[in-house]
Amino acid sequence: MPIQRHEIDFATLPEDVLEQWRALPPAVVSDCMNRTQVMSGAIKPVGDGMRLVGQARTVTCMVGDNSAIHTALAMVRRGEVLVVDAGGYEDTAIWGGIMTRAALQRGIAGLVVDGAVRDVAEIREFGFPCFARAVVPAGPHKGFGGIIDGPISCAGCPVRPGDLVLGDDDGVCVVPLERAEAILAASLDKIAQEEKTNANTASGGLPIDTMGLAEPEILGG
Repeated sequence: MPIQRHEIDFATLPEDVLEQWRALPPAVVSDCMNRTQVMSGAIKPVGDGMRLVGQARTVTCMVGDNSAIHTALAMVRRGEVLVVDAGGYEDTAIWGGIMTRAALQRGIAGLVVDGAVRDVAEIREFGFPCFARAVVPAGPHKGFGGIIDGPISCAGCPVRPGDLVLGDDDGVCVVPLERAEAILAASLDKIAQEEKTNANTASGGLPIDTMGLAEPEILGG
């Protein structure tokens, strides 16, 4: 099967805006999207402390085949994030050390894959932000095709080229590009609210003080 690609054109977020996003955890950002736009809990960084912020370039590949990802590596621009729908298959790695070196050379900001990767010791050594469903030694095949820059579902979360991808130790969330400005403002507000809540806790209060929850009902005894 051939490798196919969509022609795309999306607004590139300026560096000063991306810098604001880098201070925001995915948990807070997802809260501001009604606790949606989060990938499955199976998607985790391959190393502790990995952080990921960048606009998505998407790939759909056949199970166990990474030919489309190799092609995409030549197309992704500096600072962008590769997001790959690999069918959630855990027993064949479609990314490893060779591709990580190429991604670093290209200035790619990181990788999210709903599938497996390998050579994770190298990936950690390089400090390349890599989020995956599984780690396995078995390597991929090539030649079964795939689609680049189409809309995908990655671990249950919709992703389109240009969407903002955020990852940390908790996992990954995705902000639709058309909502990025509003969600950024809401997330900054929520961070300020949480700082007030934490200050109240430090003074002897509890988070429930500001939640407006009703008193528990007394059960008959």
